[in-house]
Amino acid sequence: MLCATFLDPFCYFYRAFSVKFQIIIMKYKSGKLSKEIQLQLYRAMLRPRRIEEKMLILLRQGKISKWFSGIGQEAISVGVTSALTEKEYILPMHRNLGVFTTRNIPLHRLFAQWQGKASGFTKGRDRSFHFGTQQYKIVGMISHLGPQLGVADGIALAEVLKKQPRVTAVFTGEGGTSEGDFHEALNLAAVWDLPVLFCIENNGYGLSTPTAEQYRCEHLADKGIGYGMEAHQIDGNNILEVYTQVKKLSESMRKKPRPILLEFKTFRMRGHEEASGTKYVPKELMAQWAEKDPISNFAAHLLSEKILSQEMMGSIQREIDAEIEENLQLAFNEEEISLDESKELEDVFKNTVYEEVKHGSIVKKIRLIDAISDGLGQAMERHDNLVVMGQDIAEYGGVFKITEGFVERFGRERVRNTPICESAVVSAAMGLSINGMKAVMEMQFADFVSSGFNPIVNYLAKAHYRWDEKADVVIRMPCGAGVGAGPFHSQTNEAWFTKTPGLKVVYPAFPYDAKGLLATAINDPNPVLFFEHKALYRSLYQEVPMDYYTLPLGKAILLQEGNDISIVSYGAGVHWAMEVLKDRPEISADLIDLRTLVPLDMETVYASVKKTGKLVILQEDSMFGGVASDISALVMEHCFEHLDAPVRRVASLETPIPFARKLENNYLPKERFRQILSDLLAY
Repeated sequence: MLCATFLDPFCYFYRAFSVKFQIIIMKYKSGKLSKEIQLQLYRAMLRPRRIEEKMLILLRQGKISKWFSGIGQEAISVGVTSALTEKEYILPMHRNLGVFTTRNIPLHRLFAQWQGKASGFTKGRDRSFHFGTQQYKIVGMISHLGPQLGVADGIALAEVLKKQPRVTAVFTGEGGTSEGDFHEALNLAAVWDLPVLFCIENNGYGLSTPTAEQYRCEHLADKGIGYGMEAHQIDGNNILEVYTQVKKLSESMRKKPRPILLEFKTFRMRGHEEASGTKYVPKELMAQWAEKDPISNFAAHLLSEKILSQEMMGSIQREIDAEIEENLQLAFNEEEISLDESKELEDVFKNTVYEEVKHGSIVKKIRLIDAISDGLGQAMERHDNLVVMGQDIAEYGGVFKITEGFVERFGRERVRNTPICESAVVSAAMGLSINGMKAVMEMQFADFVSSGFNPIVNYLAKAHYRWDEKADVVIRMPCGAGVGAGPFHSQTNEAWFTKTPGLKVVYPAFPYDAKGLLATAINDPNPVLFFEHKALYRSLYQEVPMDYYTLPLGKAILLQEGNDISIVSYGAGVHWAMEVLKDRPEISADLIDLRTLVPLDMETVYASVKKTGKLVILQEDSMFGGVASDISALVMEHCFEHLDAPVRRVASLETPIPFARKLENNYLPKERFRQILSDLLAY
């Protein structure tokens, strides 16, 4: 007798003990697999199934908040994980509980994670499977599914560079194959011959949207042709086929690194998540796939082969159930998580101790672009695990020639041209960091960061807060107007990132600062957006030490001292202010260059305002929502009684950046700054 639906969790219990009456729907080829391995695979599939059945009961009781069911798909998670070594990274999704249990993560920690308890993996800060653990070499997904594919690329790249013959497996669903990140990650892996096993769980529906409305190719495995990679279609409900195929392919990939695309044909027997239900699925389709249940079919096979007996089945299930109850009790007995606001704030960034490296006395007058190039090159000499990536940065040296000559110095493995795929490269940089390396990515123009925005603000920025993982990534951001480059190559978009907790933002105005701050940014295990003003690249010279040195983040510098007014700026704005003050020598002003925007040195600003009583903030970015607005608000909150006039902000027009010189000059705030400075002095 077969259960026709998977809507009642007790149905699975019945099926597990009724297999002796079942006709085996699926064909199993055990080959040379030992009885022990086959029993291990059976036990490994039954474990997540029994956990899920328990979780569905707890969900109904309101003891957990949400559940994404992988019932009916256990063979994929268990088969893939069992075929890989414990040192090989796996990047699973919602429905891959079998990955976590097969890696033998303690169940009480999983249960605590789902209850938001402290002994889980995210300290109550994230739910379900949104976590990673270096101990078990698992990197969980985020709700924005696409980036994890690129992260797998970076992890695999680190293995190749470290000459470790290892495979990285990453999961996605058939719906996720429509995302741009899927294309970018597969293309990048193919171009770089990365040993990534791209596992597509084709389970019939993306939430309620059937595959017929998801893609037009006959099989998702066919997409591998477009990327020039090997691709296979596997019965995702057949544990022996999954295990033997993945084991064979992964052994081959370790010998000859390359990506492989696997499409696992399976079905989602429950809703996208439990609240969704399955009313949109035809009943006959449900019944058809219920007959292909991976556990009851495999159990029937094992019974027919005399590998398993009814008594053994009962014993295994009782053992698993006892383990579940024992660990559930541990999780339930744990106290609710306590709030420590200071700890919440501290964990946004990975703690790092600034290492001061003083420079020598040999200096040379060089341009801003030369200082950045020197700083990057010396950092690569200091950190042999540092990889730089970007479009045209290898032999060509980048569009601004920052990395010219780097291939000859450091080799193409560490100086890597990338396809035009900002999102995948940002994600790959995160993968490099996860696997113990450092990454610097050149965003060819800061404007193009919008194409890689998601992994920056949702992956890099949140990694440490969520599961204590560093994001040792620097993204170089050539930015700024004044060069007649128009709306798509001229933005100063630093405020996009100062708003996002977890990102550090550096914006030097001088060659000396740029070199020292870049060295510190690369040393920092947190993600850093490093802004470099294009108009200053070749126009600005300064005496710069020739050896390696560091400068601290979060320390503004007082460039000029005075008593009448405080001027705060950064980037090109600093030079506009200097020019105005040079023309107006009678003005006694404090001129502060912030240098870094996150962390922001407000103490230096407060001290100046308390002395002068007046403040004007100059930024190149347009006014609304910019850094100047927050500085103004902070000064009003902390120094109001010291002010002799309203705080004034000066910024570019609230328009995109125009191309024509006259229009661009009018857009930029330089002339308006002259007038507002005079008005404020006269207030």
